[in-house]
Amino acid sequence: MYERYSRQIMLPEIGLEGQMKIFNTSVLVVGVGGLGSPVALYLAAAGIGRIGIADYDTVSLSNLQRQILYKECELGLNKTRCAHIRINSINTQTIVEQHNTQLKPENACNIINRYDLVVDCSDNATTRYLIDDVCSELNKPFVYGAISEYDGQVSVFDSRENWRYSDLFPNRTEAVNRSPKVRGVIGPLPGIIGSIQATEVIKLITRLGEPLIGKLFTIDIRTMESNILKLR
Repeated sequence: MYERYSRQIMLPEIGLEGQMKIFNTSVLVVGVGGLGSPVALYLAAAGIGRIGIADYDTVSLSNLQRQILYKECELGLNKTRCAHIRINSINTQTIVEQHNTQLKPENACNIINRYDLVVDCSDNATTRYLIDDVCSELNKPFVYGAISEYDGQVSVFDSRENWRYSDLFPNRTEAVNRSPKVRGVIGPLPGIIGSIQATEVIKLITRLGEPLIGKLFTIDIRTMESNILKLR
């Protein structure tokens, strides 16, 4: 373990104790698309002991421009199956659990309760509010990320810190009922936002620095202007 994670262990804020915390933590990644790809890969590489991946989609050709978990030869296959193989090719010590299903009210509590924290890599408001509700009920933090075209944002929600997704976006009815619109996205953007989400997970586990609780990180990659908005 020391050799493999030596570059993290030598950081005084992490050390061997922090690395053991990482190894003993379980994380659920909801959505293994553009955001979920870098999140899952970086968490496995960092040494997370158990990763759950929840997705019900299959690999399509249009995914390959940004979803770096997948290859051309996997077109048409279940994303969770392909992601499992790729994650274990990075780290065979990481236990990967597949949830080849859509997160719904009837299964969300049972699935989320299996993990210490959640990373929201979904692409719709219904799933995000559901994660928010269940994580609040179970007192579990979750790391939120979203992308559109050239813009991305990240926050960390934890009801124990009086900061929820519904606090940032209180108009649930409007958000859920809004007609979905497929927007373009530049390929590297989910890599940037997903990497930040993975970083926030490690920060939460090791108590490193200041997590984005009560804050919203935003970036416009056309200008590379980024901001951290303090919202409480």
